[in-house]
Amino acid sequence: MVEQPASIDVTSLVKRHGATLAVDHVSFTVQRGEFFSLLGPSGAGKTSVLRMIAGFETPDEGTIRIDGRLMEAVPPNRRPVNLVFQSYALFPHLTVAENVAFGPRMQGAPRGEITSRVRVALDMVKLSSKEERLPGQLSGGEQQRVALARALVNRPAVLLLDEPLSALDQQLRQEMQVELKSIQERAACTFVCVTHHQEEALTMSDRVAVMHQGRVLQIGRPEDLYEAPTSAFVARFIGVSNELRGIFRRIDGGRAVVQSQDLPGEVQIVLPGHTVLQEGSAVTVLLRPERLRLSTVAQGLSSEQSLPASVDKVLYSGSDRRYLVRLGERLVWNVRVPNDESGQNGLVRGDTVYVRWQISDTVVLTE
Repeated sequence: MVEQPASIDVTSLVKRHGATLAVDHVSFTVQRGEFFSLLGPSGAGKTSVLRMIAGFETPDEGTIRIDGRLMEAVPPNRRPVNLVFQSYALFPHLTVAENVAFGPRMQGAPRGEITSRVRVALDMVKLSSKEERLPGQLSGGEQQRVALARALVNRPAVLLLDEPLSALDQQLRQEMQVELKSIQERAACTFVCVTHHQEEALTMSDRVAVMHQGRVLQIGRPEDLYEAPTSAFVARFIGVSNELRGIFRRIDGGRAVVQSQDLPGEVQIVLPGHTVLQEGSAVTVLLRPERLRLSTVAQGLSSEQSLPASVDKVLYSGSDRRYLVRLGERLVWNVRVPNDESGQNGLVRGDTVYVRWQISDTVVLTE
């Protein structure tokens, strides 16, 4: 069987804006039917990458292939992609159906085919009952779905989305995250999405590329990025992470001895079995807030380890409580405890506690 080419193959892409290196040798592959997101803060270079795939910007170096075809010198209107803009860019004087029909009409498709394609696209985004409405008569989420239908009606090999949910309020944004993934699955189309919103990328994507300062730092499934970040930036950017920084000194009784700049003296940390460190190397120990427990008892299970602390603040947020606990003078960790867990919710500011966690939940990064 002949192996099908990837939907998108980006190799060593470079883009300079004057003296600024906006995209620094970026490479990644997007498989057919995949929902792939470029995630990063403002200025990370993700929108420049998207615009180069769309053909609106020209790479200074590197190549882009779509469905195996080299895109060099191929203009935007000849590329098998459609771009959904952040502002939706709907025609306010045209109905929903007329907006969606605009693309096929410009392509010179027969009237009967246009009607059929528009019906299928509106069914896909669940807007068949509102085809005669004007954009101004729709909610923000409905306008976003019209923009999607208008792009999908052209049957692109790849749909590009630039911050597609940024104009929506928080509740509608969360609802549309699920809906957008459902639309992508119904359309059986490759989606490439640019976003700076971590929850959005994790919820919708099959895989995510985390970008920073023009470079891709890590690519993986959402759970891999969250559970096994390969850099402190990825750990900090995707969710909340507690850190203990220091210098690895030696192994003592199966425990790594770390001299921390955040805690007085030396700290003994049990590291996961696969961790290999060199004496004198800088290390950062990372722990997610929901993986920590608070106890008034120092000794836990053999699979656990602990550090002494004191409760600094208690923050109630409905489904859980967040405890800010102080370890030494300078180090404060965040511990998230579900409200249905007994034994941890009676703690108050000033209580002496032990922060405990499973050894297997420890992430160790070397610099």
